Amino acid sequence: MKSFDHLDIVFSTETGRIRPDKQKENPAPKGDGIVRVGRETKGRKGKGMTVVTGVPLHPEGLRELARQLKQKCGTGGTVKGRTIEIQGDHRDLLIAELAQRGYTVKKSGG
Repeated sequence: MKSFDHLDIVFSTETGRIRPDKQKENPAPKGDGIVRVGRETKGRKGKGMTVVTGVPLHPEGLRELARQLKQKCGTGGTVKGRTIEIQGDHRDLLIAELAQRGYTVKKSGG
């Protein structure tokens, strides 16, 4: 029987198989510095979602911001990649909240 202790492979439901020593800290992405808040219904059977993109935070900070924004709106949502999705149409509330936090915010879409 072979021992696999030397491989130190760990499984994460978020990223799959990883090696702890090979894990890289994902830095905040370099963008144009503008946070965009829009509304999407595509692929959601007509249900609207408020989508926040361009937030210059690392993944853990993005999840924390999403948690706070969901509480502010009183609804659910998720983080997919570098995008925060909040259920419902809360664009005006989120624009005001993000601007209060010091971000440059623009409304995207219609």
